[in-house]
Amino acid sequence: MKKSKAGLLAVLSLSVAVTGCSLLPDEPVEEDLSAIQLPQISKRPEYEVTTKTLEKKASFSAKLLSTQEKSIYYTSKSLNGKFIKKLYIQNGGKVEAGQVIAELDVEDMKKSLRDQRLAMRKSELAMKETIRKKDEMDPIEFEEQQIAFEEQRQAIADLEQDIADAVLTAPFAGEVVSLTAKEGDAVEAYKPLGVLANPSQLIVAAEPSKDYLEMITVGMEAQIDLNGTGTVTGKVKSLPTNTESNNGQNGGATNVKTLDQYLLIEVKDLPKTAVRGTFLTVSIILSRKENAIVIPLSALRTVGARTYVQVAEPDGTKREVDIEVGQQTSTDAEVLQGLTPGQKVVGQ
Repeated sequence: MKKSKAGLLAVLSLSVAVTGCSLLPDEPVEEDLSAIQLPQISKRPEYEVTTKTLEKKASFSAKLLSTQEKSIYYTSKSLNGKFIKKLYIQNGGKVEAGQVIAELDVEDMKKSLRDQRLAMRKSELAMKETIRKKDEMDPIEFEEQQIAFEEQRQAIADLEQDIADAVLTAPFAGEVVSLTAKEGDAVEAYKPLGVLANPSQLIVAAEPSKDYLEMITVGMEAQIDLNGTGTVTGKVKSLPTNTESNNGQNGGATNVKTLDQYLLIEVKDLPKTAVRGTFLTVSIILSRKENAIVIPLSALRTVGARTYVQVAEPDGTKREVDIEVGQQTSTDAEVLQGLTPGQKVVGQ
């Protein structure tokens, strides 16, 4: 009996011990950090020192004009204020050399001419009588009558010329590229009625800034972008020689520019689709250097007057190297001293 109680107590003691262990809190489990990626420290880009052809360009807008181009206008001041009776051309129309372009209303001048011719017939009869009496006349009086007769004859010739000038003709075959006048308008000597051009003889005309003009010389190579439809090459033919916008006459100024006011670029292989007035983009190569040692501008560093780069060595180390820089483009800098092709520089 005693042995049974002792065994029962042992079983109960073991049970209590096991139950007590289950009541204690679990030990914390360590977190696995192996899956977490730490942020990478950004590495600055490295660029190889290379060689390339460096070109310095001047770019600006331009347009196609005709090398045979002329403003249409009357030249006789005697016709100032006369009205255009008839226009025989229209904008965009073609004309032949010598074709009548415009005609003024000069009926009053024609009437005056008829009257003067009748008066001249009377003067001729009177002059014949004067000549017969020459020996009886005072020499000075005879000379005065002779001069008056010649003046009358010259006035008729001048009036005939003015009437003839009222009919304006085309100086050459071409196309009317501009027409500002209309029937009924009063004309003024040297005031353009329009512009006539030969569409088969085209040249690139530009008006670059003064700063660019100082760097451009005749013969420089030019690249012409035909509004994104292609690129052709040409050469600078001439620089502007006349900066004043006038026609060089006393009859008045005009806003129509002449070719000598443009920088002209000759192009031999313009496409057939090119027409006068087309706007273009021109790039003139101011300088070109073959096999220039270059680095990206982003690798260039300056502190005060010092210009340097960081060179990345093969073993991973970096060192500062002072360099001498030549010309620069929008993306590259030429290195004159301090680096050799194949080295690597660190960007910023």
